[in-house]
Amino acid sequence: MRESLAAQAAGFKGAKIKVGKAHVSEDMARLKAVRAAVGDGFEIMVDANQCFTLSEALRRAPRYAEVGIAWFEEPLPADDITGHARLAAASEVPIAVGESLYSVGQFAAYVQQGAASILQVDVARIGGITPWLKVAHMAESFNLAVCPHFLMELHVSLCAAVPSATWVEYIPQLDAVASSRLQIIDGHAVAPTAPGLGIEWRWDQIRQRAKAQTRIGAPAP
Repeated sequence: MRESLAAQAAGFKGAKIKVGKAHVSEDMARLKAVRAAVGDGFEIMVDANQCFTLSEALRRAPRYAEVGIAWFEEPLPADDITGHARLAAASEVPIAVGESLYSVGQFAAYVQQGAASILQVDVARIGGITPWLKVAHMAESFNLAVCPHFLMELHVSLCAAVPSATWVEYIPQLDAVASSRLQIIDGHAVAPTAPGLGIEWRWDQIRQRAKAQTRIGAPAP
């Protein structure tokens, strides 16, 4: 709850909370406490990290809906497309998937079966900017949302380029090795205007963390 309140105070429009406690009542106690603290205008997303069976996800989804959850992320194993389709058809809460999908074809299979309404395509995992854009345009064609996973410094520019994007996930994991920072104004991520990927690497920090180094074209030792 403290982290959600801190995010709200910092101007963020929503926060993600992990779920998957042994009993749904434990999840609900935490979610209700957060909702009471942040109010109705602040979005709460839940992430199960693929931990549920279909029957348990079907049981929990309507309970999560009681507190106005914005999406139910990775409720089932990523290869269970049929299970996701059954859950999506039954759930009032939108189903989000994507960080464990690695090709345009995998996203297409989810879309074709109506197994998700929020696609969390990750540019680093799907193979680069071109396949990321293919998924984003596919989402637009089917009136689905894109909410990319991780690498916010690059994703913010991609999201600015497609109408299907709705959220940018804030994970500052590059801060130790990059000097660039995501610009946020009034709770909204702002794409940089300078050319490039939006990441200014701190090569001194990267070299300190390197296990081995080589230079392309350098003579053999």
